[in-house]
Amino acid sequence: MKTSTLLLTLGFILNIVVLQAQETNPAKFNIVAYGGIGYTKVINDDAPNYDLNVNTGDLLLSYNAWNTIGIATGLGYSELSGNGFNTNGNFYQERTVIKIPLLLTLNKDITEHLIMTGNFGFYGQTIVEDEFQYIDSIEKDVYEGFNFGMQLGLGIGYRFDERLGFGINFNSQSDFSSFETSNNATFKNEQKHKNLTSMGIFATLKL
Repeated sequence: MKTSTLLLTLGFILNIVVLQAQETNPAKFNIVAYGGIGYTKVINDDAPNYDLNVNTGDLLLSYNAWNTIGIATGLGYSELSGNGFNTNGNFYQERTVIKIPLLLTLNKDITEHLIMTGNFGFYGQTIVEDEFQYIDSIEKDVYEGFNFGMQLGLGIGYRFDERLGFGINFNSQSDFSSFETSNNATFKNEQKHKNLTSMGIFATLKL
């Protein structure tokens, strides 16, 4: 419920911004959507490191401030899952993360139909759902708070007309700071995601 409410609220705000952008200067704004699958390494302070599978997506509103270079922000959503080990034993983990990036973007027409997109910048993110499934118990909301990191993305695609394009993309990100266990957690630790790497598809729409 907490995740759905946040997504609906951010989607409503983004919709208002898009409508305002269309009225202000349609040629300057783009919507870029990314989606992909990949993996990340979880780096722990007081437990063994482990890997998680990742399903991730970003929805960005980009303003082309300098010809092909722009600035963008939006919403990132990631679902992570995998196996690990801590002081409580072996576990299967499921985690949902919401990210808000602030990026420099690249939107370049290589030929009449071939396009290149890219992004580089920083983000803040928070865990909205976190569940550890042990053999005989389930522990929820284990980690909490915000952390920060840096991301990089690059895509090559095909523009179908003056406004719409699709393609494939590569994205990578790493956290600078760590999440901490909550006060109710049965163990204490700090952890961050390192080298979250994904490949997938993107769509870009000129407003």
